[in-house]
Amino acid sequence: MVNPVNLLNMENKIKHLEFIQLTITRMNVNSFMIKGWLVTLVGAIFVLSEKDANTKFLWFPPFVTVLFWVMDAFFVSTERRYRSLYNYVRTLNEPQIDFSMDTSNYEGGRNGFLLSGLSTTLILFYPVVLTASIIAASYIK
Repeated sequence: MVNPVNLLNMENKIKHLEFIQLTITRMNVNSFMIKGWLVTLVGAIFVLSEKDANTKFLWFPPFVTVLFWVMDAFFVSTERRYRSLYNYVRTLNEPQIDFSMDTSNYEGGRNGFLLSGLSTTLILFYPVVLTASIIAASYIK
């Protein structure tokens, strides 16, 4: 059973973990929003290109897809670094809590930009949109 006195003594730790969790949530929401904006933008470009028979913008969606993929990789990488910081902070004792949000110790490996860009959630989404954009661009011509 948890001692209530220990819970009171963990107030700083709990607050620090809440700060980190809010940042993780923000990165996750940004990643989700990026995907929604991409689908909307790519769809709108194809609809407008076909409607006006203006094919000069058809190669814009693949470029935008890669650009959004890079931005999303940044958000996933940042989220992973903060998850690593969260795991570290949860193991600290109360006197060790300094409210640091520095994630520079967690930049390599799985948290790196390249591996984050190739994460399962991104690799299942962006190549599909990219391939569909290229096929649609070559078909509409």
